[in-house]
Amino acid sequence: MPRPLGELEDAVMTRVWKWNRPVTVREVLEDLQQERSIAYTTVMTVLDNLHQKGWVRREAEGRAYRYEAVSTRAAYAAALMNEAWSQSDNPAAALVAFFGMMSPEQREALNDAVRMVQGPENPGAAEGSAGR
Repeated sequence: MPRPLGELEDAVMTRVWKWNRPVTVREVLEDLQQERSIAYTTVMTVLDNLHQKGWVRREAEGRAYRYEAVSTRAAYAAALMNEAWSQSDNPAAALVAFFGMMSPEQREALNDAVRMVQGPENPGAAEGSAGR
């Protein structure tokens, strides 16, 4: 499980994930500068660190690199949730507490996800397995 991203790493990865294409340091820098004062070398270092950690792959383009996400933001979020859940001494209670924190929209998204995982051949299993 990867460690959670730091604040600046997350800001950089948010752009890489949102744009969903290979990006340059300059592109990320210019977008970040709309929110904060930041140096080119700082963004370059963050992207290099993300590459070393396996979050992005890079390809040389002239004297610079283009960076691309290795996985999706959804996969990152799923890995964080799985890690947190696996640390619990009572996984069922942790899930109940987590579900209790969800908004109605999040619960509906969860129901949709369960239906997608189960597939059309077993549509009633989600409702029937909840009480077991």
